[in-house]
Amino acid sequence: MGMHEYFKSLSDLEKIYRCPGKFKFEEHSVAAHSFKVTKIAQFLGTVEEYNGQEVDWKALYEKALNHDYSEIFIGDIKTPVKYADPDLRERLANVEESMTKHFIEEEIPEEFQAIYHDRLKEGKDETLEGKILSVADKVDLLYESFGEIQKGNPEDLFTQIYQESLSTILNFKELASVQYFLAEILPDLLSGEFTNQTALERISQRILKEHDIEQTFAMDS
Repeated sequence: MGMHEYFKSLSDLEKIYRCPGKFKFEEHSVAAHSFKVTKIAQFLGTVEEYNGQEVDWKALYEKALNHDYSEIFIGDIKTPVKYADPDLRERLANVEESMTKHFIEEEIPEEFQAIYHDRLKEGKDETLEGKILSVADKVDLLYESFGEIQKGNPEDLFTQIYQESLSTILNFKELASVQYFLAEILPDLLSGEFTNQTALERISQRILKEHDIEQTFAMDS
């Protein structure tokens, strides 16, 4: 027992690639995703704080950095698959939780186990920090899928992932950081010329309308 196995496992996260089994122009590892989500969460938290919210930065960083550690045990499951069957999603979450608990009790020194049980648990909750994590996770997934669409990847899966990511982000439309994302970042994302640009603009507008959001920017400009 000791931290050696935990430290060694961090390198394994570099070898677990997201969205397995599909052609991709660019691979993204779980380790890279965790880093990007942490950086995105940092900015979203900054927007929230700027708008008067009190952010628990320690909690936010720990949630963001650790949110996908449990994928070391079962790998990444494609987003549409996870969301297609709520029972499957719940079973996968239970397996991840059980295996993470077992790993902590086997490998983490006893005096630190309670800390790591808290750090490695599901971080997406009803706290402000949990909501920011939910948004940051989907913002990175949206960018990953957009990158494939932009490069002309013919797989329909990436359009599905883009739609699911944007829809989930909009579930948190009450957050100042999400309002900033919609007003300042999404228009920039869609402003360049790329394959399927018009279709993606229409998809984005449709999803916005489904969430009763009327944007003032013109994506076709």
